[in-house]
Amino acid sequence: MSTDFSQQTPQQSLAQLVQQIQQTIIGQQAVIEHLVIALLANGHVLLEGLPGTAKTRSIKALSKALQAELGRIQFTPDLLPADVTGTEVYHVDGDKETLAFQPGPLFHNLILADEINRAPAKVQSALLEAMEERQVTVAGKTYPLPQLFMVLATQNPIEQEGTYPLPEAQMDRFLLKVDMDYPDDDSELSIIRLVRGEELQPQLREPVVDENAVFAAREQIKNLHISEAIEHYIVALVMATRHPERYSEDLRRWIAFGASPRASLALDRCARARAWLCGRDHVIPEDVQAVALQVMGHRIQLSYEAQAEGVDTRKLVETILQQVAVA
Repeated sequence: MSTDFSQQTPQQSLAQLVQQIQQTIIGQQAVIEHLVIALLANGHVLLEGLPGTAKTRSIKALSKALQAELGRIQFTPDLLPADVTGTEVYHVDGDKETLAFQPGPLFHNLILADEINRAPAKVQSALLEAMEERQVTVAGKTYPLPQLFMVLATQNPIEQEGTYPLPEAQMDRFLLKVDMDYPDDDSELSIIRLVRGEELQPQLREPVVDENAVFAAREQIKNLHISEAIEHYIVALVMATRHPERYSEDLRRWIAFGASPRASLALDRCARARAWLCGRDHVIPEDVQAVALQVMGHRIQLSYEAQAEGVDTRKLVETILQQVAVA
């Protein structure tokens, strides 16, 4: 029996979306929550994890649950910008010769940019306009992307041979950077049984939410209340990365460059989205803290001293959260 989306509120639809993905992705509750937060905040996600940690599977599960068009791009060193954006193709129809635009894989709802750091800078730059402006310009003509548009990129943190570090400008355009860890013992056992069951009896799961529910949820999130105290708290967290000497000598030594204004905007959007997911009509400090690492971690550049002391972005953000008081 098909689901009647018209009888569901956006809250109910998104709750079912999370539940549906959880049936496919085991032991990655935080990852699922952050994917949905990014969807509601209309942003892009960079997933980083070791091979086999369900990065691609998570994206496919989200696409299937949304019944959204998924465009997959396997990034390789020989990839060209036209392979991503599309290009003009020469057509001959009788005596008539024309150039017609052939859309690339970017013209889908969800874009799986697999191993994004394996393509050179020219291809990376082709994504910048799409991620920021939601449009693609080819041969002087601009083509709008779908209203529901989200880039979900993956990269491997340990395999660096033949890779190109993402430019800071592109990293900044990812709303969230989410790290995927190995599952625990119980989750590993559940994964074995889940995949075995899928092999024995593949199940056709019905989509649980359409894009109209997502758009309705976004409208509600825009109107969600955020107090002046929480706004000052967001600003203080970001300023701690730019002026770490205000808080401690350790922070001053560990941070080479702080987060950009996009970090403040992202904290505001993601905190409101999380509060809405939790069923609240206002933002509390825990909403900001729950997304702080994923929002700020990839926007801070660690100093050589931090790397020498074994300090990573997780420890850095945790230290900032400990030292910055809630207004």
